Amino acid sequence: MSVSRRVWAVLAAAALAAGPGAAQAGPYRVQAGDTLWQIARAHGVSVQKLLDMNGRTGGALRPGEVLTVPGGNAATQASVRAPAMPPAAGQRGQAVYYGGRRDGRTVMTAAHLSLPLGTWVRVTHERTGRSVNVLINDRGPFGVPSRIIDLSRNAAAALGILSEGTAPVRLDRVR
Repeated sequence: MSVSRRVWAVLAAAALAAGPGAAQAGPYRVQAGDTLWQIARAHGVSVQKLLDMNGRTGGALRPGEVLTVPGGNAATQASVRAPAMPPAAGQRGQAVYYGGRRDGRTVMTAAHLSLPLGTWVRVTHERTGRSVNVLINDRGPFGVPSRIIDLSRNAAAALGILSEGTAPVRLDRVR
């Protein structure tokens, strides 16, 4: 390669690296509580783009799993890590019900944005005092900040919120 070609190649690479969003793809080690949505948002890409970068069609993340992300530097990794102890003790907000994700251990399941999958939570209806223990086995709810938990149909029925659609609840970690 001639000197002028080498210089051009080096300058082109430097210009690309300096441009916004042009960082090279790098590794990210999944932490407990991470979601595809959190990781994608922290790295400025869509969930679909993150899935495509890793040759995936979906599925659950496992702590310790390594994903390819744009940039992949330590600064962006630190911004996506979940807190060591996600909130649950006395967390208050709205519960909504959805179809739920099946689990062989129980029909009382729920989705939460940040609690580790496999966590058991007591959900107490603030107006009636009824409560039910649910297994966090999915992520959500998305879109409405006041909604803190998506309940399976069975869990919502046990709390008596099927006719209400949403209800004020309190969450307490059971184990």
